[in-house]
Amino acid sequence: MLETLKNAWKIPDLRKKILYTIVLLIVFRLGATIPVPLLSHDALQSIFGNTDNSMLGFIDIISGGAFSNATIFAMSITPYINSSIIMQLLCVAIPALERMQREGEEGRKKIAQIQRYGTVVLALIQAIGLYFLLRSAVVSPGFMSAVVIIITFTAGTAFLMWLGEQITEKGVGNGISLIIFAGIVSRLPRLAMSLYALDNWIYALLILVFAIVVVGFVVWMTDAERRIPVQYAKRVVGRKMYGGQSTHIPIKVAAAGVIPIIFAMSIISFPGTIAAFFGVNAGDPGFWGTVLKYLSTTSMVYGVLYFLLIIFFTYFYTAIQFNPIEIANNLKKNGGFIPGIRPGRPTSEYISKVLSKITLAGAVFLAIIAVLPIFMNKFMNVGNFAIGGTSLLIVVGVALETVKQIESQMLMRHYKGFLE
Repeated sequence: MLETLKNAWKIPDLRKKILYTIVLLIVFRLGATIPVPLLSHDALQSIFGNTDNSMLGFIDIISGGAFSNATIFAMSITPYINSSIIMQLLCVAIPALERMQREGEEGRKKIAQIQRYGTVVLALIQAIGLYFLLRSAVVSPGFMSAVVIIITFTAGTAFLMWLGEQITEKGVGNGISLIIFAGIVSRLPRLAMSLYALDNWIYALLILVFAIVVVGFVVWMTDAERRIPVQYAKRVVGRKMYGGQSTHIPIKVAAAGVIPIIFAMSIISFPGTIAAFFGVNAGDPGFWGTVLKYLSTTSMVYGVLYFLLIIFFTYFYTAIQFNPIEIANNLKKNGGFIPGIRPGRPTSEYISKVLSKITLAGAVFLAIIAVLPIFMNKFMNVGNFAIGGTSLLIVVGVALETVKQIESQMLMRHYKGFLE
């Protein structure tokens, strides 16, 4: 990775892209320190005393602490993530959007535009909810104060979406992911302080070694794939012979990425997030207090439910993204076949069987990485680290994808062409 960045820095064009990306990420981090007007900082600290047990904690992590400090980038890019997930699901459910998606570049531009509008709408809704959560911290409550705070939160998300698109177009690419990456990495000092606070240095060293091993395992599993061999039959058209080559269908083990984790976290944290708006805490007397007690991150019930939900949503999302019947039909149309498997229905059944096994391995991998910090906090009492399993998956995935994009751009610039 370091060698790739070093070689990219020697190319003037790529050096400009890297510097442009760094400048925009610095703008993002500067904006994460600008407070929203009309909000009391002391009152905010009492409200966000503990956000680790709800979806609010995840938002705070990817925003780099901007959420707990209620700055202009408090909502980070989460409305854009939600909008993109909703659009992916709608493109499967609505035939018109599915046809638009297959129209090529023009279709993708239209879907991207709809996604932008959806981001602004979701940001506005989330900003209204956030205002009601922070009402006790408003310096001078009133209609105009509500308008200013809600518009500021919404505009911050819209500006971040624009920053991400600029990084994608004029920078090294992967703009939205890099903004999330920068927010999570900015929490590293807090992680270092958590380790420093441990009295036992041997214990802290073991945690660091364990973290390095987990990172290596995540990198290995992220790149792991199952390759199904495909052979194309030879055919003669005129005086030319076509086909006859061998290739493969790559199926990644972790093809769903962190989306199943985000889905599972949203579902299991929904009661706690809603309860936070009404001031209900875990252990309070009554039904909701008991529910929140069992759905807190220190509960075994939470860990088991979280594990099972991740496996379920991994299968669900993979089934949406991967269609074995369509792949089998395309192979049959182009004269391709899997050695030892008849074309048509047997091929789709074979691909489904392989996909099911691979998805199970990927689902268990995602679930283990996601719940590992929960059980570490439960049995080892190491405290709530700023970077959990979900954040680790995001950081490693974005880093690998960004390096691959830089390598592809370097390859394009070193390619001499057909005539040279």
